[in-house]
Amino acid sequence: MPKYSTERSKFAGSPLAKRFGNLLSAHRRKLKLTQRELAERTNLSVDMVAKLETAATGASLSTVQLLADALGIDPAELFTAEIPRGALHRAELSDLMATLARLSEQEFAGVRGVIDAALRMR
Repeated sequence: MPKYSTERSKFAGSPLAKRFGNLLSAHRRKLKLTQRELAERTNLSVDMVAKLETAATGASLSTVQLLADALGIDPAELFTAEIPRGALHRAELSDLMATLARLSEQEFAGVRGVIDAALRMR
């Protein structure tokens, strides 16, 4: 059996696969698409879409990209609900992330404190 199939079967049923499946289903339903319609948009089988949504199998990176493109979202949005829709397409956010990555642990902790305080004031 090819390594690819083995890796996908290891992913099946994992917490990450379940989260991915739940988010895939949620994004599909938000667009009022059936599994068949999503399958047609991606050239995947309906069975594969169903298996992904129920975490019965894992997805390759190319499949994740196909699904994200069909749903009009960033692929990362299929792994976490913490990303506001379209946030990853904002250039300012990418620039900020690059800046934050260059900070020391102490500097980052200080910035995090300021952000947390600002969010509490909302």
